[in-house]
Amino acid sequence: MTSELIAVRGLRISFASDAGIARVLDGVDLTINRGEIMGLIGESGCGKTTLARAILGILPRNASRIDGGDIRFEGRALLDLDEATLAAEIRGRRIAYIPQDPFTAFNPVFTIGTQIADLMRFKSPLLREGGLSARERRRADHARVIDLLRQVQLPDPEGVLRKYPHEVSGGQRQRLMIAMALLPEPRLVIADEPTTALDVTVQAQILKLLKTLARDRGVAVLFTTHDLGTAYEICDRITVMYAGQEAEEAPVASFFDRPSHPYTRKLLDSLPSSENGIRGIPGEIPRLVDPPPGCRFHPRCDRASEVCRSSRPPSTPVAEAHTVRCHHPLGDVT
Repeated sequence: MTSELIAVRGLRISFASDAGIARVLDGVDLTINRGEIMGLIGESGCGKTTLARAILGILPRNASRIDGGDIRFEGRALLDLDEATLAAEIRGRRIAYIPQDPFTAFNPVFTIGTQIADLMRFKSPLLREGGLSARERRRADHARVIDLLRQVQLPDPEGVLRKYPHEVSGGQRQRLMIAMALLPEPRLVIADEPTTALDVTVQAQILKLLKTLARDRGVAVLFTTHDLGTAYEICDRITVMYAGQEAEEAPVASFFDRPSHPYTRKLLDSLPSSENGIRGIPGEIPRLVDPPPGCRFHPRCDRASEVCRSSRPPSTPVAEAHTVRCHHPLGDVT
């Protein structure tokens, strides 16, 4: 069995807007292996969330268009599946989602236990097995819920289930979202900046929890974030995106030790420090309605040449499992 769980190849997605057609993803490639945490980083608007939503099949149908490419999950072409099949077999079962904001993820008028029970009614892994009556399945599901709530370090799980969402803290809500994502026993969890709304102490606990669950359960995680420090703490590999194109992919150690794309280098240089203060990246993110040709970073790159303006660079290896899309990468190419 191959270790590859999901592979995105040449994905191109456009959105209709008042200003015209925005080319939000431009030939993106991404691979995630089983039991691996892949970090997806980049500035706001680079396409991280669009890529995650494309994998889940929840792009707005009336405002988006898939212009090309392929998404294969466990060998299945997700873009060829109809909505009913995606909902019944993939979304919320094999692929789960942890939203960015735990404060809007729950319905405020129902108890937490009621909402989790509704989830298990349709997404319980016991539905795939059969052989149990509805009552037996509900009891077994309830036992699994209690066990998993303990694993995510929620005290008094039975008491939590009787509460309404406003009666628990933000950190507890995010733990609940992680537990709900894991209850259907998915193979891939997409975590869309899951620590953004949390304080630093709770962030550290959530990151440790996700890493432990990925290791112990063999679940792959696509972790989108703006925070390079968070990516360093939790990820096995990192993919950098810029304006709808992936720029660099590397194991986390190689990424921080040997950044090879000029954009990656500038991102790392922009991290605040006592020596250098706060530094930004000169220039502006391009408009995706009329993006620059070739490498989309070339208007802000001090290494750009004519070839950068005319053609998008191929994926080039610079070290073991470390690739970069740049005509003039930093350092020597192996």
